[in-house]
Amino acid sequence: MLLGVTTEDDTTVILPVGVRDLLPRDLPMCGWSGSAVHLRSVERQLARAAEGEVEYLAVCTPVDLPVAIGGIDYQVSEGAGTLWQLAVLPALQGRGLGTLLVRAAEERVLRRGLLRAQLAVEEDNPRARALYERLGYVAYGRAPDSWDEEGPDGSIRRHETVCVLLRKAL
Repeated sequence: MLLGVTTEDDTTVILPVGVRDLLPRDLPMCGWSGSAVHLRSVERQLARAAEGEVEYLAVCTPVDLPVAIGGIDYQVSEGAGTLWQLAVLPALQGRGLGTLLVRAAEERVLRRGLLRAQLAVEEDNPRARALYERLGYVAYGRAPDSWDEEGPDGSIRRHETVCVLLRKAL
């Protein structure tokens, strides 16, 4: 896929991007995806990837810099791959990287012989929900969710939210 980036002087730069497995060595370059607490969580998920329970993908530039990342958990729901922790570098959002990431994840789910993908999106994230719905995901419920977040002062607090549950037949 080609990624178009427009600079401040309206020059457009086109870069090819590709999808590969996220590696532990990538994590220092993924600070844009969340706090140190989040990156430690991703690191734990990469250990699960070695066991085949999950896959974690990275969309990368030609210099191998991750600009979008996300996981697929095969242990959450029988017969489905659960996409989660999807993130795109904020400066590059809206340029097709999220679509590429989701489609690559769906291909991985299909390779496992599963015919359904599912995910959850916070109710107060209409932009992400619109992307998923545009890609064919359909809401089927709501559920509370929570995770640890790191504040600017380094304190850890529990983030409580409600998510819309979406799924798609592949």
